[in-house]
Amino acid sequence: MFEETILDKLLRLQNGLIAVATSGAFEVSEYKELRDYFAKREVTKNKLPDFVRRCTDLAQFWQFIKYEKPTYRERRELLWKAFQPLKDYIESNENAPGTAPITDALESFDPDNVQLTWQKALDRRTSDPEGAITAARTLLETVCKYILDDAGITYSDEDLPKLWGKAAEQLNLSPSQHQEQVFKTILGNCQSIVNTLGTIRNRLGDSDGQGRKAIKPKARHAELAVNLAGTMASFIVSTWKEKKDSKSNSN
Repeated sequence: MFEETILDKLLRLQNGLIAVATSGAFEVSEYKELRDYFAKREVTKNKLPDFVRRCTDLAQFWQFIKYEKPTYRERRELLWKAFQPLKDYIESNENAPGTAPITDALESFDPDNVQLTWQKALDRRTSDPEGAITAARTLLETVCKYILDDAGITYSDEDLPKLWGKAAEQLNLSPSQHQEQVFKTILGNCQSIVNTLGTIRNRLGDSDGQGRKAIKPKARHAELAVNLAGTMASFIVSTWKEKKDSKSNSN
């Protein structure tokens, strides 16, 4: 069965508006559904064309487009150009290996804070590697605190490894909670990755002042840190969700 991607949705919205602008047809309900999809997502709403955000229905869009450009050709070109920034953004993220499943998991977990932090990390990988590394650690800190809050566990100014350790214990992900050696090894390696992310951020991120011989991270360093953080965040979120679902089903 064909699974529609976010890019497919965007092209459907763009092409539907082109149809309206050139005397074609586009379902009112379909426009509302697609407009809401992009306008309500933190990661896409600011890149959505301004006229789409302003036009809540197709009648408003028609009033806009018929006076904005007189010919069909000009209207098509306006719409293609207006949608291009969001299209480029979506394609760049879809082409990054493994980011789509992480994005879906984090958005369903907490779209306002966790997903927004993840998106900041993705957006800064090339243009601001230091900022991306900082956002990668902030992502993990936020996820761990969310899980600890949900469990009613207190924390203060603990560093990331301690926060991870507390959250992992709540989810039965601590190596000491398992007897099977393979699981102890895997979960121990997870803890090592988290510790490494903390070290990378402290040495290469932008959270602390640096001296004249400061090490400047490159885009590939940021790519590694962000991908590691995203994978670990997705793993712990999926475990938390499975535990919540299991508890709900048992009641």
